[in-house]
Amino acid sequence: MTPTKWVRIWNERLPDVPLTLVAAPAAEAFGVLRGGSADAGFVRLPVDRDDLSAIPLYTETTVVVIPKDHLVAAVEEVSAEDLAEEIVLHPLDDTLDWENPPGRPAMERPATTEDAIELVAAGVGLLVVPQSLARLYHRRDLTYRPVSGVPESRVALSWPQEETTDLVEEFIGIVRGRTVNSTRGRPPTPPQPKGKRAETGGAQRKPGAGKTSGSGRSAGSGKSAGSGKGSRGASGGAKGAKGAKRGKPRGR
Repeated sequence: MTPTKWVRIWNERLPDVPLTLVAAPAAEAFGVLRGGSADAGFVRLPVDRDDLSAIPLYTETTVVVIPKDHLVAAVEEVSAEDLAEEIVLHPLDDTLDWENPPGRPAMERPATTEDAIELVAAGVGLLVVPQSLARLYHRRDLTYRPVSGVPESRVALSWPQEETTDLVEEFIGIVRGRTVNSTRGRPPTPPQPKGKRAETGGAQRKPGAGKTSGSGRSAGSGKSAGSGKGSRGASGGAKGAKGAKRGKPRGR
């Protein structure tokens, strides 16, 4: 994940509440949420709805990672059938739900997607992954092309059902594009009555509820939100202050 936009909006709306981004391998993201190391996280569907809530966000394009001088680099898109004669690597941490992976299998399965990328660069085979992973492990000597006829990965925002705090609601609203004046998520500041002008000069302080403060968690799963080399899969996150528990967020 690259949650830069959402982090910026959070910092604008809640400047006194730290938002700490964390990252984790996709396979570990749900354990991070259940263990309380993050309040919410970007994960890949499916999600176990027995104890986690989730809002689907988007579906990623699936791409094949290839050396820049490979024949496939000359076309705009390929199909799974086009890869039938190629060695296609299938790492153990693969995030796509394959029934039959395309191409011919390698002698061994790489342990991680990062390892598989290194093998592609060495000319051992090709790799089919969600586009975000191709970008995450980008190398100058590699490129990628969209692949049709293969599984796609759906990304969602997830959090423990019993930990739907006000700040988790706020983060959900930001990710879903709610405006600062929306009646959902964080309650809007009520209008203040107009007062008389001060009889003496000087600046007037704006009336209103005090600053929100604290520290805690809000949105995540690991150690540096999906935009760094420490993350595999669409699992990113953030720690911020915990708010009072509310019911499940409306409208999911």
